[in-house]
Amino acid sequence: MPKVGIVMGSDSDLKVMSKAADMLEKFGIEYEMTIISAHRMPDRFFEYAKSAEEKDYKVIIAGAGMAAHLPGMCAAIFPMPVIGVPMSGKNLDGMDALYSIVQMPPGIPVATVAIDGGANAGILAAKMLAMSDPKLLAKLKAYSEEMKETVQKKADKLDQLGHKEYINQM
Repeated sequence: MPKVGIVMGSDSDLKVMSKAADMLEKFGIEYEMTIISAHRMPDRFFEYAKSAEEKDYKVIIAGAGMAAHLPGMCAAIFPMPVIGVPMSGKNLDGMDALYSIVQMPPGIPVATVAIDGGANAGILAAKMLAMSDPKLLAKLKAYSEEMKETVQKKADKLDQLGHKEYINQM
């Protein structure tokens, strides 16, 4: 069964990256999650990225803050799609990571989600895998319908209560 690799540079990224794992679990997608610093553990990082294809990873979700080298370096080594998750940081609120990830050189693309967008990274990975998996595609369609119904219920409640009462119940 195809897997998704989830990698981050620090345990401080776990809160965001666990949302990717939650989405993969929701869709029944196997994944492996680990912490590897591209800067502090370069040998371990290269081993991870080089062996990902052998482990049957079809997508890697890589979280990164500040210099954001983890997603780009994964994309340079791993031949399949890489999704970068820029992390909000202390100094520039994740803009540094976002700019680093989206400005990859030609030939080394990294799909990028919003700052701290772990859940969307998981959904995007599922959509990539669904291109060749009709059952997974059906699960994604059902999830979209659930989201639509949730929003409609909120709209109906707002119509019923009015905005002031609705806010008071939040």
